[in-house]
Amino acid sequence: MKQSKVIFYAIAAASGAVVVGLNLGGISGAIDLIVKEFGLSAVAKGFVTGSLLIGCLLGALAGGRLADKFGRKPMLYVSAILLGLAALGCGVFTPIWALLVAYRFIAGLGIGILSAVIPTYISEISPAHLRGTLVSFYQTGVVIGILLAYIANYIIRADWHLMLCIPLFMSMVSIVLLLTVPESPCWREVKAQLAEKKDSEIKFGDLFKGRMGRVVFLGCMLAFFQQITGINVVVNYAPSILDSLGLGQDPLLQTVYIGVANLIFTLIALWMCDKFPRKTLLIGGGAGAFLSLAYLAYAYSISTPNPVGVLVAIIAFIAFFALSFSPLMFVVTAEMYPSKIRGTAMALSTGISWACAFIVVQLYPIMEASIGTGIAFGIFAFLMLVACLFIAFFIPETKGKTLEEIQYELKLDE
Repeated sequence: MKQSKVIFYAIAAASGAVVVGLNLGGISGAIDLIVKEFGLSAVAKGFVTGSLLIGCLLGALAGGRLADKFGRKPMLYVSAILLGLAALGCGVFTPIWALLVAYRFIAGLGIGILSAVIPTYISEISPAHLRGTLVSFYQTGVVIGILLAYIANYIIRADWHLMLCIPLFMSMVSIVLLLTVPESPCWREVKAQLAEKKDSEIKFGDLFKGRMGRVVFLGCMLAFFQQITGINVVVNYAPSILDSLGLGQDPLLQTVYIGVANLIFTLIALWMCDKFPRKTLLIGGGAGAFLSLAYLAYAYSISTPNPVGVLVAIIAFIAFFALSFSPLMFVVTAEMYPSKIRGTAMALSTGISWACAFIVVQLYPIMEASIGTGIAFGIFAFLMLVACLFIAFFIPETKGKTLEEIQYELKLDE
């Protein structure tokens, strides 16, 4: 397959990631308007925001398994259709808030499927020397979508229906682009092999047996550390944190600044991904994120935090995370898992990632109220340090190797 075609197919597949970002970012500007219109309680507000993440968890767990059974391309179509229908519902027909919860749950199913299938598909069509960069297209698409949502929120401001309907248009673009995308050759090959050996199809429980179980454990731990270290707390609560510091700017405009910084460093990560070892980027970025979180813990342990220092630390944390854990969790896990379990194993990893995101985002306000912001960030800093040590000692280097070479080195071909 020509390199130019591979790059185009990766872009076409990753177009769905922009829809993911539009959904994740759109709610930040819409939620206060929704609460005001429907008179929602704190619990109801939590349902509106959290229903998406629950859908993401279930979609990821089901989507990867279905992608192993029916193919990568059909599941990309299914997810794009789900996201389009959910956006249409949010924009056109929401007479009661419970329907909004249902629409966001459906959108979450689509997002969960995409988060498991896009990195899997791109890793399977990519040559070794480009795989890191191309798989990172997924996270780049998400970040672009989040930034576009932030900009739309700032411009639209008063119409939450329109804010949440914007993903519909990108879903339609994604469906058209997917018409040009072929099925994964790796999936076709594995499916043909399994057809010859009817009893050899991988069951979910097989993921945890023997050497395969060890590799799946490593991938799941990467997914765990990606979210448990607080990235979604920083992204979701940054506007309120900055607003409380009295910087004197519109919180919606501040989120645009954060989105721009996230995109800039994600694009830098695209360039770095196949230039430097994966472990070097993970550990180096993790170390920078640890120092940023440690500063936030210190800043909030004193009576009056330095507003400029907090702003710099938040942007630094997002930057270091964008250079490391944000794209490389998907890259490394997709590379480590062998073809016959890749879809199902990626589903498990991304499911854990979404579950941790939901738990951390829901727990942070409780942590902030009970133990304080400084200690909360101190816990995140400690977990980031543990993540760096775990990667240094246990995660294999995968840069520049074919999927077959990685499988051989991990002794998964036996």
